[in-house]
Formats: sequence, C-alpha cells, structure tokens
Amino acid sequence: LAKWIKKVASLPPLAETLHPAKPDDTLELDELWSFVRCKEDRAWVWVALCRRTRQVVGLWVGGRTESDCYEFRNSIDAAYRGCATVSDFLASYPNVFAANGHVACGKESGETAHVERWNNTLRQRLGRFVRKTLSFSKSWAMHILTLRWFVHVYNTSISVAC
Repeated sequence: LAKWIKKVASLPPLAETLHPAKPDDTLELDELWSFVRCKEDRAWVWVALCRRTRQVVGLWVGGRTESDCYEFRNSIDAAYRGCATVSDFLASYPNVFAANGHVACGKESGETAHVERWNNTLRQRLGRFVRKTLSFSKSWAMHILTLRWFVHVYNTSISVAC
C-alpha cells in the first residue's frame, strides 16, 4: 500500500492552497521534532504560519542547523517572504530572517501562539508526530508525504474573511 501511495500521490504545490498575501502579514515560525524509523533518527519539521490567514505558508523537514533554516526560508511562498517574522530564540532565525524585521520572543509572550497551536493540532491528528508513541514513519518519503497531505487538507479547509 505504501509503495502505491508514493507512486500515485501527487499534491498541488503549497502556493496553490494559499490566500493572497498582504503587506502587513506576520509569519510565526517554529520547529518541532518527530522521528523516522527509530527515536534516534529525529526529523525536524519547520513551519511558517501566517497569523492573519492561519495557513501554513512554508514547510521544511530536515535537521536543526542554520543551513536547514535557509532551506526553510526558501520553502516559504514567494508572496510571503517579505513579511515580518516572529519566532522563539533559536539562534538560526535572526541570522536568516534579519532582513524581514525578525522578532524573537518567548512562548509566554503569546506572539507564537498560533503556530504552537498548529503544532498541537498536528500532534493530535497524526499519531506519527506524537512525542511518546509507538506510531512512527518507517521511511522519510512517507513522513514527508503524510505531512504535506495534512498541510494541504488544513490549508484548503480554511476560509478567511479579512
């Protein structure tokens, strides 16, 4: 079944699921870990969420290095790349997103509340992203495909009145 899903599954690009960007949009950035094959093989999921639309506008799965942060920035839809950004205190964010007026703050400030909520939604709906679980992805391809499918369904189910 997994081989068939990998062969047949094709999702439209992330950009096709997004509402148009506005100049005053703010992106909330965060990363969460999951694992593939075994708990030692961590997969970091980087997420950029538009505060106004609540849509995921950028997604990257990889490590937690500064080069991964650059790849994450490149995964953000071009229309949203110039938006202001807010994140936690991970050292890579200010280096990579400095040109956008990046602000680093703690979780207690509430500035990253929407992306943190999205992380919780992901962990509740997909067992392979729960921290302490027996469910996990057996391959990187299925891990990424499942995540992309979830983001596609999530983004297309949101309607924005603003």
